[in-house]
Amino acid sequence: MMKKVAVILSGCGVYDGAEIHESVLTLLHLELQQASYQCFAPDCLQHHVINHRTGDEMPEQRNVLTEAARIARGAIAPLTELQVADFDAVILPGGFGAAKNLSDFAFKGAEATVLPELQQKLAAFASAGKPVGFICIAPALIPRIYPAPVSLTIGTDATTATAIEQMGAQHVHCQVQDIVIDHQAKVVSTPAYMLAQSVAEANAGIEKLVAAVLRLA
Repeated sequence: MMKKVAVILSGCGVYDGAEIHESVLTLLHLELQQASYQCFAPDCLQHHVINHRTGDEMPEQRNVLTEAARIARGAIAPLTELQVADFDAVILPGGFGAAKNLSDFAFKGAEATVLPELQQKLAAFASAGKPVGFICIAPALIPRIYPAPVSLTIGTDATTATAIEQMGAQHVHCQVQDIVIDHQAKVVSTPAYMLAQSVAEANAGIEKLVAAVLRLA
């Protein structure tokens, strides 16, 4: 039976939304591994808009759902419509949108909170014993969803790892091509562009993460 996976996006673009390469690789490997997927995103304003050519903040506002629809080629639904019973698993690609739009980890570190509607949805998947995959910086959300001690990785960045451990999780150093699985929580994480220097490097861990999530489902 084909597994169905929800993919939660946080905009479009590494500096203010979902990391595009990570998002596309996730969708690709879901399809290659004979799973179906549906993309979701919160219907809210981004924290800010970044010019990806210069790195400067731009004097405008954009909607997370509308921007994420670029990656999903329009096939996307508001996060409020995500129902646990309809899916076997969830995957969250990274990008600063995970730390700026889905949470405020980019600004508050260990004091971060998760967007309430997302926290509610992920907590429901956790309660149902359904696996969730977190890519790049997205694992920073895990301590706010799962009770300690849950194991996860964002790679090898000491500052980020320390903040995550202060939040109550157990950080595991991990190379770009590898994954960390907490079998009890059914949580899978991989560093991707926290470490990757190329699309190929990011691909290796994401392929393993998608496979692990589907095995756990």
